[in-house]
Amino acid sequence: MASLQSSTLLFSSSSSSSNKVNAAIHVPKLPRIPFSVSKMPTRDLVEELNARPIELKSLSSSSSTVNSQLYAVLEAVSDRVEMHKNVGEQRDNWNTLLLNSINMITLAASTLAGVAAMGGAGVPLLALKLSSALLYSAATGMLLIMNKIQPSQLAEEQRNAARLFTQLQTEIQTMLALRTPSQEDVKKVMENVLALDKAYPLPLLGAMLDKFPATFEPAIWWPENQCREENKSNEGRKQHYTKMEKNGWNEELEVEMRDIIQAVKTKDIEDYVRLGNLALKINKILAISGPLLTGIAAVSSAFVGNGSWAAIVAVTAGALASTVTTFEHGVQVGMVFEMYRNCAGFFRRLEESIEVTLEEGDLEKRENGKLFEMKVALQLGRSLSQLKELARKSASSHSHGTEVDEFASRLF
Repeated sequence: MASLQSSTLLFSSSSSSSNKVNAAIHVPKLPRIPFSVSKMPTRDLVEELNARPIELKSLSSSSSTVNSQLYAVLEAVSDRVEMHKNVGEQRDNWNTLLLNSINMITLAASTLAGVAAMGGAGVPLLALKLSSALLYSAATGMLLIMNKIQPSQLAEEQRNAARLFTQLQTEIQTMLALRTPSQEDVKKVMENVLALDKAYPLPLLGAMLDKFPATFEPAIWWPENQCREENKSNEGRKQHYTKMEKNGWNEELEVEMRDIIQAVKTKDIEDYVRLGNLALKINKILAISGPLLTGIAAVSSAFVGNGSWAAIVAVTAGALASTVTTFEHGVQVGMVFEMYRNCAGFFRRLEESIEVTLEEGDLEKRENGKLFEMKVALQLGRSLSQLKELARKSASSHSHGTEVDEFASRLF
């Protein structure tokens, strides 16, 4: 039985090996394909492969440097936001504290002048007269300083600066999140920061804005003619539109933007310039009247007791001075003037941004037309349909030689 199994295994083994041999013998020969291995420039290839990482490293290093610069600017902008907020609160406190102190001093001086006028022989007339004159003189000096610096206007400047720096901060963060910034972006951001520093200075001595300019001028917090210089090469170039849109722009949208500019110029900017000039005149009159009245009261209080008119003038001038000061700094006329100045600057910025965008002849270099239209609509507090309606009204009024019957902005 064992011999039978061994013979069977031997037979199967020989059969298997014979099959393998047969299979190897009957496989057809493949045709020879001529294949010549050319000599590869191994040295050049290695050098090229070694050079590529270096180029990538240099690009990565350049991008990292730009990002680091933008993050440094972002930190400075964040710090400026906090500084302007803190300084704005401080100067708002100045306005409240100085107003209350000056009114209390003025009313105390008026009371002393009235008591001195009614006092008899036993009343120390000289002390009352001297105290009243000194208090009126102190109120005059404090009013001169307060009217010069206009704390309510200073506080409004810092509030506007904090808001605009916050807006710039958001723009930088968006730039870093959506695309790879370039060195030109860093330059523009730096220019915007310096323009804001110039428009809304923090120090008082030597850098404070003129609170009583000869004429009303809108606030300018952006680099002037920054984009216009970039578009000088496109002057005289006319864009030929086709029926299809290109980068969201077409001829109809350009006409719409020009009509919007016309409406902003003829209604919003003119109205805020008119209101700003009115606020400036009122503030000038009040700033002169307050110290003048307290000065007259100080001189009159020195003659109390020599006649009834001196006491009447001293008390009346003091009461009027307190009323004028309360109206000027309590109503915050300086803040109102600054608000009008900032609003006029907003519309000037909007007008300039539209004009600069339309001056760019290459449509691909412009911001997307649909996105730009939406931004303009949001800045004016309108929907896209309302913006188109405003453009239609502006075009109709311009063709008939009349003014638009509504303001472009619905925000303020």
